[in-house]
Amino acid sequence: MDVKRVQGDPLVAGTAIPAEPVGGYTAAERRARIRAIIVASSGNLVEWFDFYVYAFCAVYFAPVFFPRSDPTAQLLNTAGVFAAGFLMRPVGGWLFGRLADRRGRRTSLRVSVTLMCAGSLTIALLPGHATLGAWAPALLLLARLLQGLSVGGQYGTTATYMSEVALRGHRGFFSSFQYVTLIGGQLLAVLVVVLLQQFLDEAAIKAWGWRIPFIIGAITALAALRLQRQLHETSSEQVRSNPVAGSVAELFRRHRAAFLTVLGYTAGGSLIFYTFTTYMQKYLVNTVGMSIRTASTVMTCCLFLSMCMQPLFGALSDRIGRRGNMLLFGALGALCTVPILTALQGVSSPLLAGVLITFALAIVSLYTSVGAVVKAEMFPAEVRALGVGTAYALGNALFGGSAEYVALGLKSLGHESVFFWYVTGMMGVAFLVSLRIPPQASYLHHDH
Repeated sequence: MDVKRVQGDPLVAGTAIPAEPVGGYTAAERRARIRAIIVASSGNLVEWFDFYVYAFCAVYFAPVFFPRSDPTAQLLNTAGVFAAGFLMRPVGGWLFGRLADRRGRRTSLRVSVTLMCAGSLTIALLPGHATLGAWAPALLLLARLLQGLSVGGQYGTTATYMSEVALRGHRGFFSSFQYVTLIGGQLLAVLVVVLLQQFLDEAAIKAWGWRIPFIIGAITALAALRLQRQLHETSSEQVRSNPVAGSVAELFRRHRAAFLTVLGYTAGGSLIFYTFTTYMQKYLVNTVGMSIRTASTVMTCCLFLSMCMQPLFGALSDRIGRRGNMLLFGALGALCTVPILTALQGVSSPLLAGVLITFALAIVSLYTSVGAVVKAEMFPAEVRALGVGTAYALGNALFGGSAEYVALGLKSLGHESVFFWYVTGMMGVAFLVSLRIPPQASYLHHDH
């Protein structure tokens, strides 16, 4: 085997940085890199399963922790949703990005999954308000903060790791599995709750059954941790010991333009993603007039198709370039958002609604499939996880996380169509900032 390859490949020399192997990959290197993608994806799947289970089970356990007779508990409920959904994601992006750049991607991934496991296990075993009083919602809030911190840090580290370990020439394809597992985690959470509803009546679920998905989440997190022991590190000791590794000052001093570029297309990408995923179910019920059951079925099918599309659009980026994907995303998003949302208002057929939403999600997939690698390619190794994680978390919190509130707020004022144009405007921003993406140059291509 070529000596240069052994020294440069991170899966042969565990402390090496992601240099391109000389003369191509051996069969063993190829298998090792694919295995690393699968293991990293499994951790991402567990993270998002645990995160979404909370949302799907909240209707059952809310009375256990937030009785209406206790106004303090109600306030804690509101504060918990805000803190976990908005505050902790940027904090997690910064904290775990810094950890990944200074201590290694593998370490950051394992700590993130450990926190998610701790949060899920705490919720699963936590006594209710009747036993602990106000301590019950306070501890639930703490567990949710841990989950918010964890999922906020998971994106940047996973995006960085999967981009660095992916095979040259196929980075778009392999990096797309980050969103395959993100959407897969959401679908698995739905499936577990549906199965729970089939085997237990509503009274049993409210009494104790809602704890089962959290126990499953904690157990699968432990399994992911065991698998992640096999992961090789993709950053070198030289990079990790660099005085500017994980430095916010370095990030904004030398890579401000890259940070703002990533923030710009993440803002638009997150907004349209949440518009056609989490908000769309409410849109189908409140605006289109579908039943909750029908809307849930339509969205489950659409999300499954979206998950399947990710590798296809990731592979497309390997042929036309990440810049090509992003420009198509911005342009099609700007041109098609208003027509699609307007057409959905008059749709009576669930099938036609599903076709329109799937088409919208295909446009979104031009971005989500390459989200990991297009961000990672903008930053050098010493601030890569920090730059990716922080820019994503800020854009996601400010624009993606607020999508539902803005949409419902404008609808309540009688100006629902203004939201359509708001999304369209952000797609225009995504297109413009995507023009700043280098056509071919990439930090990942020059790591040594």
